[in-house]
Amino acid sequence: MKTKFYSGVAAAAMLASAAHAGGHLPFTPGEGDFSWDAYNEWAANAPDLTGQQVTVFGPWLSPEDDIFRSAIAYFAEATGAEITYTGSDGFEQQIVIDTEAGSAPNVAVFPQPGLAADLASRGLLTPLGDDMAAWVNDNYAAGSSWVDLGTYADASGDDQFYGFFYNVNVKSLVWYVPENFEDAGYDIPETMEELIALSEQIIEDGETPWCIGLGSGPATGWPATDWVEDIMLRTQTPEVYDQWVSNEIPFNDPKVVEAIETFGMFAKNDDMVAGGSAAVGSTDFRDSPAGLFTSPAQCYMHKQASFIPAFMPDDVVIGEDADFFYFPSFAEKDLGNPVLGGGTLMAITNPSDATMAFVEYLQQPIAHEVMMAQTGFLTPHSGVNLDTYKDATLRGQGEILQNATTFRFDASDLMPGAVGQGSFWTGMVDYVGGDSAEDVTSAIQDSWDAAK
Repeated sequence: MKTKFYSGVAAAAMLASAAHAGGHLPFTPGEGDFSWDAYNEWAANAPDLTGQQVTVFGPWLSPEDDIFRSAIAYFAEATGAEITYTGSDGFEQQIVIDTEAGSAPNVAVFPQPGLAADLASRGLLTPLGDDMAAWVNDNYAAGSSWVDLGTYADASGDDQFYGFFYNVNVKSLVWYVPENFEDAGYDIPETMEELIALSEQIIEDGETPWCIGLGSGPATGWPATDWVEDIMLRTQTPEVYDQWVSNEIPFNDPKVVEAIETFGMFAKNDDMVAGGSAAVGSTDFRDSPAGLFTSPAQCYMHKQASFIPAFMPDDVVIGEDADFFYFPSFAEKDLGNPVLGGGTLMAITNPSDATMAFVEYLQQPIAHEVMMAQTGFLTPHSGVNLDTYKDATLRGQGEILQNATTFRFDASDLMPGAVGQGSFWTGMVDYVGGDSAEDVTSAIQDSWDAAK
């Protein structure tokens, strides 16, 4: 059966029935088969949950909500349970109200782990158990990272595994124009040493390697924090990164200063960046990729997360007119292939047998592949068929996730608001404006101390 995609519960349930007969979810040419054998084996042994309900509450709205419903319909088909999803743009506030009132959904979809950790510490989440943690460790690329990111202290202060990550995003990307690279004879760098050498070669050739813009209204400065976070993961161990996030090492530790100065090697060098270093702090991040597409090009590379194509010219075709490569790691540091990003995690806020069965269903590749084929969904699940991604761009980002040896969340999102969304942002603007890394990091640490 090869036809257009369907969304919505009714269509998905019809397709699920075909699965038992060895059918296929519709897919467009070149996207490959879905993991029906694994699903059918699981479904054959799935519990009979007829008459039981599972409620899921999260932040996804149209069109992601209907696509998610098409994925969870396969759970309903196999078990007989009724499963419903409700989305809200006020999820963060409502889930706190509901859990405190004892009226929580069975499963909550958290866009950030910090809120989940807070509810876990108050006894408002149910641990998923050691077996689930072991499964994630063995079946997710960089599995130990995902276990760590889903492990929080309970009400007694003991660490428990609470969060199963489902749908993530990637920030460790460098965007470029393939035609410009081809015309100049440049190769995609595979190490940070090669990336630095390429930047220097572009300068020697009389061109400018980078476009960097930190402007973002009241949030000006945040793109620089992504640079620093990615560099921290490429110059220090994950343990040091975690200590930095929690302030177990001070913000002005030499390791952090080193990362900021490495960013400065790009951003504070007039030859490295379009418009010179003076333009970095004032250029809006939404405007900065435009330099890739001018003629002649104002720059050859732009570091930004997976969402940035939304701010490229309307006629740009990703994969043809623009593409990306992994922001590489230092070969000499031997720290593997770290990836910076974010993601949503499933946590149980109202336990039941049917709810735990649903979480076990999410281990099945098809629970991910149905999403992969229809939307900008990325997964670190190593058992999925990468050919089911909707397009080559998503597949490329999925491959970066599959090759990751470490995954960490955006540090500024995990720090206290006064720091992560305050002094860290403004400090990076001060840094590109001329302040030293030592002075900037000391001021950020002062703000952290004041927030304690």
